[in-house]
Amino acid sequence: MFNKVRIIPLFFLCALLGHACSYRFAGSGGFPDNVEKIFIEIFENSTSKAGIERVVTNQLIFEFTRQREQSLASDVKDADATLKGVIRSIRTKTISRVGTEVASEREVIMSLDLRLIKPNGEVIWTAKGLSGRQAYDVSDLKLENDRNESLAIARLSERISERIFSRLTDDF
Repeated sequence: MFNKVRIIPLFFLCALLGHACSYRFAGSGGFPDNVEKIFIEIFENSTSKAGIERVVTNQLIFEFTRQREQSLASDVKDADATLKGVIRSIRTKTISRVGTEVASEREVIMSLDLRLIKPNGEVIWTAKGLSGRQAYDVSDLKLENDRNESLAIARLSERISERIFSRLTDDF
């Protein structure tokens, strides 16, 4: 009984201090320049990897739907701003080997640029050189290798989308 009497006020004190210091969950802030609705364009693909723009764009749309569905505009006319992205590069790199010539693990590295643009053309937010990497196992079978690389790209797109949403909603 005595411990409960001490713990409850301590809990409320911590909650009050956390609120006073403006601590909040990531992604809980507003979008830049009081934007409410965002239309996400299919990203431009400046790489030789066909179809990567759809993977990244779809994952970003999923992240917005998961975090704040009401912020997505289904048409550019209904949006306060448009999010445009360019996939600048995607490459693979061997990170571990079995022997001198045989790779056992690779990583896929992707870099992209983003802009949030108002209907009048004003750029209100940018992120240049946003990048990430994801490791995957190498197989002797080409089909399995391609599958592992595709799964790594999907996972990397998921993580980058989380970062994009978080950075868009940071109120600093």
